[in-house]
Amino acid sequence: MTFRRVYGAGPIHLAVMSCCFALVGLVVLTVGIPALWSSAVWWQSIAVWFVGAALVHDLILFPLYALLDRTSVLGLGRWVNAVRIPALGAGLSLLLFFPGIISQGSATYEAATGMTQQPFALRWLFLVAGLFAVSFLFYGIRALARRVRNTASYT
Repeated sequence: MTFRRVYGAGPIHLAVMSCCFALVGLVVLTVGIPALWSSAVWWQSIAVWFVGAALVHDLILFPLYALLDRTSVLGLGRWVNAVRIPALGAGLSLLLFFPGIISQGSATYEAATGMTQQPFALRWLFLVAGLFAVSFLFYGIRALARRVRNTASYT
């Protein structure tokens, strides 16, 4: 029997996963269990949020965006990557800047910077519009180059 057949993946995968688990173990030992778990307010513990986020992602979010991706592949055809890539950028930037977009902690932000969070939502929308515009521009350039290449091959 080969290693891949017994383990299910190559030896590099095993080495990388072992390093990842060793790193997690080192972090837990360095930070300590009390920093990750608080019995006074258990629902605010990092461990609970980490496990909850993993479960919510694996059981709810992943099937949803996998289904959305599959339906977009069927519905968009050749346009799928021109939409998929900026949509991924829009989703990740929303996840990153969501507190600022909804003005969460606006008093603290204003006290620290002297500015308001009012322009965050509009700037995020401009970012998303720019991502889609650049994506469609590249798609148009590739389509034009493909058309020129196909026309040149017929002459």
